[in-house]
Amino acid sequence: MFSLDRWQEVFDTLRRNKLRTVLTAISVAWGILVMVVLLGLGRGLDNGLRFNFRREASNSIWMSAAKTSIPFQGYDVGRHLTFENRDFERAKAVAGVDHISGQYFIKGGQFGGGEMTIRHGVKANTFGVNAVHPDAIYLGATEMVAGRFLDAPDVALKRKSAVIGKPVARFLFGDDDPIGQWVDVASVPFQVVGVFGDEGGEEQERQIYIPVTTAQLAFNGSDRLGMLSITVGDADSVQAKAITKEIVAQLAERHQFSPDDPQAVRVHDNVEQYERFSKLFWIISFFVVIIGLGTLAAGVVGVSNIMMIAVKERTKEIGVRKALGATPWSIVMMITQEAVFLTGLAGLLGLSAGVGFLSLLDAANVSEFVKDPGIDLRVGIAATLGLIFAGALAGYFPARAAARVNPIHALRDQ
Repeated sequence: MFSLDRWQEVFDTLRRNKLRTVLTAISVAWGILVMVVLLGLGRGLDNGLRFNFRREASNSIWMSAAKTSIPFQGYDVGRHLTFENRDFERAKAVAGVDHISGQYFIKGGQFGGGEMTIRHGVKANTFGVNAVHPDAIYLGATEMVAGRFLDAPDVALKRKSAVIGKPVARFLFGDDDPIGQWVDVASVPFQVVGVFGDEGGEEQERQIYIPVTTAQLAFNGSDRLGMLSITVGDADSVQAKAITKEIVAQLAERHQFSPDDPQAVRVHDNVEQYERFSKLFWIISFFVVIIGLGTLAAGVVGVSNIMMIAVKERTKEIGVRKALGATPWSIVMMITQEAVFLTGLAGLLGLSAGVGFLSLLDAANVSEFVKDPGIDLRVGIAATLGLIFAGALAGYFPARAAARVNPIHALRDQ
């Protein structure tokens, strides 16, 4: 492998067969490029899936009070439902519920109309206000950057505590420390106890969290709730559905509607959606890998065929070498080294081109479903080692046939 003479022979052979060398290199480079791009796209799809679920925990389930669509025990359809604090307590006791939060919609509902005027000194603007329980921090991508989130004493003692997003803090307080200062939420004073960030972006950060019990007291909410939100730990979609079904049955019993009514409680099941998309993207990634490996294998087979042709063309040369005392092993090493060099060099070029293409694709930001496409360093190393091994195999079998050439027959044939 480290013989200078053998390397000179390899380079000389490649120079004498420029067209064959270029076509073979293109075949291998194209195979590794396609494989790298497809693997990168597979990883990008997985990242895109996680990115699109970043606003809410992937193991979360959201249940909103709506209106009935099925008559039940003398009640007509179209009856509006409202959850209560006792519904929260009963759901909290259901086996499998990891974290739970109720939400009281002070103004409007979940999907709009929930913004209220927030004021500090002479500065005022409208921001979203969420009246929740402390476990709400586990239901999204919320991360505390200063202070703390709401806690159990805030809810139990109905404290006027508020956790504000980073854009809210910047607008109201500028460079001042907001912790401990007061803001007016629709003319009701609340003390800032924390500042949060959110992977969902600035839209999710233009929010304020206050204790649900305080909001119910200050904004005429009685004990009403508009939504129950839970996380179910490591439960799969079947287990998550069972948990949801039990909670809906409790709500149906308490508020007298049919548990089979699909409209009475609107359920947004992230567990099922995440599992469904994960399976879909796994299938896509699997076929992507198969296609990439098939393309690469076609390139390696092409190298093997080219080497067999090269051996056939060099029959006289190999016969002369053996007649002059060349050992079978030296013949095998000469041809195998040529195949390994050609395959490895072309593979590295294809690998570089594939990584470059993925970088351009990432910079172009073509779709939110493909996020940060790329290949892991370990995958790149494994691909390189695989190419070297494949190149060795592509050259070994023709080389073994060449090593068995009878020098007398080779010279006679020529």
